[in-house]
Amino acid sequence: MKNIAVILSGCGVYDGSEIQEAVITLLAIAQQGARYRCFAPNIAQHHVINHLTGEVSEGESRNVLAEAARIARGDVEDLTLLSEKEFDAIIFVGGFGAAKNLSSFALDNDNYNVNEQVVNAAKMFANVDKPSGFMCIAPALLPMIYPVGVKGTIGKDSATASLITAQGLTHIDCEVTDIVVDDTYKIVTTPAYMLAESIDEAAVGINKLVKHVLALCK
Repeated sequence: MKNIAVILSGCGVYDGSEIQEAVITLLAIAQQGARYRCFAPNIAQHHVINHLTGEVSEGESRNVLAEAARIARGDVEDLTLLSEKEFDAIIFVGGFGAAKNLSSFALDNDNYNVNEQVVNAAKMFANVDKPSGFMCIAPALLPMIYPVGVKGTIGKDSATASLITAQGLTHIDCEVTDIVVDDTYKIVTTPAYMLAESIDEAAVGINKLVKHVLALCK
């Protein structure tokens, strides 16, 4: 049975992991006969968003690992404990947490960086030729992990894509229901809620991503 590491970045689309993307991913892995374990960095969130109003909750702070535990029903581990030897592949869920907590993409645009723990975790898999999946805005992490020219998609947002291509990504426009595969590095990406207008739309691409990542596992 294949074992997949799923990387979360908090809980909530505006300041953490996109919850629907995360749940669809975990469900797809289980339904396709594989297992998963969830991980998140034990760091402070960039900020906390009131998801009812969309505004920053001033004076409030939350921990990415503790928030990710909400999605994983408490079963989430510190990212520093991740060992690629225990897994066949790694999948990064989207949401603004990927662009605010796992990286500074939402804040620094074309001058962004990626959290060192995140880079180390992803490179563990890349260095031993194990497949990976990135959805929504998470492909912004790719240029900091793989060589210049790595292929991926965040959908059809040319302005956002140009910021990532400036760092070395070869961006390929993609429909919400489809995936982009970089066969050289065994990477699968899908737009998810970068384009999706409903949960069922997001699910089509995410299900394809999970299926293809599993197919790439040795």
